[in-house]
Amino acid sequence: MNAKRPGGRATLFDVAKRAGVGTASVDRVLNDRGNVSEEISRRVLEAARELGLRRTLPQAHRRMIRIDVVLARPELPLIGRLGYEFRRLSATLDRSIVIHRTVLDDERPETLAKALTRTTCDAVVSYMPDHPAVHAAVEELSLRGVPVVTVVSDVPGSTRIGYAGIDHIKAGRSAGYFVTKMGRVPGKVVILCNSPGFQSHSDRIGGFTRFLEEKAPEWSVACVVEGGDDRYRSELELRQAFKASPDVAAVYNVGAANIGVARAIRADILKKRPIFVGHELTRNTAVFLREGIMSLTIDQSPELQVRAAVNMILRHFEFPGFDQPAFALDTEVPFVLYGPENIPGSLPF
Repeated sequence: MNAKRPGGRATLFDVAKRAGVGTASVDRVLNDRGNVSEEISRRVLEAARELGLRRTLPQAHRRMIRIDVVLARPELPLIGRLGYEFRRLSATLDRSIVIHRTVLDDERPETLAKALTRTTCDAVVSYMPDHPAVHAAVEELSLRGVPVVTVVSDVPGSTRIGYAGIDHIKAGRSAGYFVTKMGRVPGKVVILCNSPGFQSHSDRIGGFTRFLEEKAPEWSVACVVEGGDDRYRSELELRQAFKASPDVAAVYNVGAANIGVARAIRADILKKRPIFVGHELTRNTAVFLREGIMSLTIDQSPELQVRAAVNMILRHFEFPGFDQPAFALDTEVPFVLYGPENIPGSLPF
């Protein structure tokens, strides 16, 4: 029975009464503002259709999905780029998808684990060290029904639902290939990293060293320096490494602190200017490439990682419009090689 007001036209009040909810809830459902349960949304839409409400109704209720993006050390160029890309993507998403950002001052496993377990959001995207405390935190979120997607650096073997990032072993092998091809005479290489505790850094180092062993045994690694992705510490550590091996032919920086590498090279401690291969295209690495300080940079396409991570979460929740086959658990994002001849005109970072 259609219980309408005199005149035959149904109102929001009629819909609210028939659905057994308040008019505010009806307004939220009909205007697709979210913050109502799936059950209430279903009742409101059914009541509106039964009463013949004269207006366009939403095709389906979209539950609100809140994604917590947990990022440490925003001063690093790559992390700044990730934050920028999440903000850009957020502006294009359905209003029922909300991206929150949690910014951490340090990347210690304990700090990250605490931030993960404290989240009140429906899903989490983060890059994280491969550490037992982090695995435990991801497991706790999984048991709570909160899916986790990793970007930049993975935690393989954890209960995260997927990894949206590049293959770091291939990136390291590519660095080895170009170092040995650009080097006129075989020599020693100094490798700089943050810490092998990050899967991305350990895999890049492993890929690089295995390439030398398999394809260029006349090249060797002089040492692996841990600079903590800090430009000042990295510069000091590299200066010491250069003094110990002044015949070093190449530097491979698997992480951040490219400014520290450039400063150490400019100190002219080495007999000859080394080949310098690093990661990420930023305003600084663009300058180093143009000046000839840097030979090649391997960029891991953070804009694609951001989109892939959010898509994984929306497909996990079967969000309307994202019912295509799910990404594989280890989706491979392509990396891009930049030299002085293919640098884009403008860079945000």
